[in-house]
Amino acid sequence: MSFLDWLKILAVTVLLQFFCNADVFSSEQRSVLRLRDDRVISFAGMIQELKNTDIVFIGETHNVPSHHVLQLQIIQELYKLENSVSVGLEMFWADSQGDLSRWMAGTMPLGDFLEVYYENWRFPWPLYRDIMLYIRDNRIPAVGLNVHPAITKKISRYGFSSLTEEEIRKLPPETGCVVNKAYMNFIRRAYAMHQHQGTQFLYFCQAQLLWDQVMAYNIMKHIQNNPKNIMIVLAGNGHAWKNGIPAHVKADLPETSMKVVLPEIPGHIDSKTITENDADYIVLQ
Repeated sequence: MSFLDWLKILAVTVLLQFFCNADVFSSEQRSVLRLRDDRVISFAGMIQELKNTDIVFIGETHNVPSHHVLQLQIIQELYKLENSVSVGLEMFWADSQGDLSRWMAGTMPLGDFLEVYYENWRFPWPLYRDIMLYIRDNRIPAVGLNVHPAITKKISRYGFSSLTEEEIRKLPPETGCVVNKAYMNFIRRAYAMHQHQGTQFLYFCQAQLLWDQVMAYNIMKHIQNNPKNIMIVLAGNGHAWKNGIPAHVKADLPETSMKVVLPEIPGHIDSKTITENDADYIVLQ
């Protein structure tokens, strides 16, 4: 990483520290809309309901600092209660698990880990820094969930049929990209893509579907090997909705209990636009 890259990271760190400290709720101040009965409950009340869940999905808009503060608060509170948690990360490829595990074990210096981070993810490190430090310092298992972006980018541009046999072999078994009308409608809602049509939109849906399938597969592998842990999954809001990753986990592991927590985004994720079919809780602004 060049000196210029380090200067950029430092500048972003200062800016994000300011925004993260400005107008961010403590967990005690937060209110939560529980969608099954449209009742507003406390943050602590939601945590009590989450503590007996196998998988907790927490959505995010990647570049919004307050969403990552919320994610960290949920991780902290569940860890305090249960002490047996894992964190699944959209931000890391499954292929990078070795490096991620070395960081979590404390055997990889920060500078080396930042190289790995920026190879995996394009959003600034300071957005995720406090989460990554907390799970490292508490030796919480972290799991890379994602597929290499070269594959999803290729599908987005040329469709699933453009993948070579070698690329397909890198995917979980029985991975496919049959996109139906219901899934297209879900993608339009989840990503606010109301006017998108045609082949390019179909390819975008195929890429999102593959993304969801791969992350679901890696989640299932982890919980089967660590059945006593609550797995907390951090992923973009579109992936975290019930019709995203959770639907694929539920199809293969129907007895697995899951909850979806989304941050409120007025006009997109709020009491008027989201129902129990989409999520379980909306954390209010």
